[in-house]
Amino acid sequence: METHMAKVPLLQGAVIAIGAFDGVHLGHQTVIRETIEKSKNFNVPSVVYTFDPPPRSYFQGAQVLTPLPEKLYRLAELGVDHAVVASFDESYTKRHPIHFVEELKNLNPMEVTVGRDFRFGKNREGDIHLLAEHFPVCVIEPVCCSSGMLISSTRIRELMARGERQESISLLGWPLEHSSVR
Repeated sequence: METHMAKVPLLQGAVIAIGAFDGVHLGHQTVIRETIEKSKNFNVPSVVYTFDPPPRSYFQGAQVLTPLPEKLYRLAELGVDHAVVASFDESYTKRHPIHFVEELKNLNPMEVTVGRDFRFGKNREGDIHLLAEHFPVCVIEPVCCSSGMLISSTRIRELMARGERQESISLLGWPLEHSSVR
C-alpha cells in the first residue's frame, strides 16, 4: 500500500472510501472491502482517504482506537492500494468545502463512498449533495452486528469504558493487543 501524507496523488482513476476509520472495525472493514471490490471491477486502484487525528478526537477529545501506524497496518492488511492521510488540524478545519472536492479530483474518482452523515469543510458546510455534484457517490448504510446493534467507533469506546472487552473485540474484528485501547 502506498501512503500519502497530507498530499493527494494524481491517479488515472480510483474508487475512494472517505472516513475517519478509527478502529478499522468490522463496519469499516465492510466498507473498505466493498471499495476494493469495486476498484477491481473498474480496474483502478482503491483509495482510503482518512484523517489524523480522527475528527471526533480533534473536536471532542474522544479516545483514539487506532493510532495512525496501526490504522495504516490494518488498511494494508485489507488490501487497500493507496491511503491518503489528511493532517486534521486547525487549518484543515477552516478549508472551504470546494477545496476538498478539488483535492479529490486529483484521484479521478469513478466512485466516492461515504457514510450517510458525512460532512466536510469549514463549519461542516460540505455534504453528500456537494460531492454528488462532482462525482458518483455511494452512500453506505450503517453496519450492524448479529444482535442488530450498530457497529461504530463510539460504541466500541463505550464498551471499553464499561470493561466489556470481549464485545469490543468482536466488533473490532481483531485482537485488542494491537490497539491503543487496552
